[in-house]
Amino acid sequence: MIKKLDIRIDLRYTCQMTSISDQVNQQIQGLPEDTSFGYGQLALAKQDYQTAAKALERLQKKGVIKKLSKGIFYKPKKTIFGEKKPGEEQLLKPYLYQNGKRTAYITGDYLYNQLGLTTQVPAVMKIASRNRRIFVNTGSVKATAVKSYVEVTDDNYQLLGFLDAMKDLKQIPDVDMGNALAIFKDRVGQINPLQRQAMIDYALAYPPRVRALLGAVLTALNQQQGTKKLWDSLNPLTKFDLGIDNNLLPDASDWNIQ
Repeated sequence: MIKKLDIRIDLRYTCQMTSISDQVNQQIQGLPEDTSFGYGQLALAKQDYQTAAKALERLQKKGVIKKLSKGIFYKPKKTIFGEKKPGEEQLLKPYLYQNGKRTAYITGDYLYNQLGLTTQVPAVMKIASRNRRIFVNTGSVKATAVKSYVEVTDDNYQLLGFLDAMKDLKQIPDVDMGNALAIFKDRVGQINPLQRQAMIDYALAYPPRVRALLGAVLTALNQQQGTKKLWDSLNPLTKFDLGIDNNLLPDASDWNIQ
């Protein structure tokens, strides 16, 4: 009787291992080449990590994936020059997720360079998250932690990064105000009405200068629906010294921007 029970337990454990291994294989098959990932992106419970580690080890031996650092792997891209490692942003991607959900995003000068606001690329990137402190020091990739103003999701992280750029406008290295405002207007003009309303709501959690600048950009684009929220949140006596006048941004003075 005891032997039969032991066999049933062993079979159940083997089936569970096979199931987790299959999950890992399926998820990695679905990843494009030149993509890095960590356990947090595999949508597995923490108690399954040990089993998942064995599955990942088998995939490493087969050459399907490569290890970057502890708990971080990548799916290599094969080119005529050999296998290509992921770029810096891809290397950081695994740190941006927890249990398969995005909880952080890359911000700061690296993001502002991607947006075309600066030509400089920082030696240390910044990772924003609401409830996590994320520090990275692996090879040539280094990142430090900053706190996001709202919870981060896959749906909002790009809007939050854009609001970060508005917040840091005067501190962005070699920024050209005219170029920056053209980029702001272009990006805000491209998003749909639901995203614009979401951006307005997120901006309410940011410093007043961000709300004023977003309000002025929306006014310049004649997209004023919802801007009353921004206006009502501002102290009418507060002036915002951003080095912007009405020649650069129409109605800037109406939002107390100077």
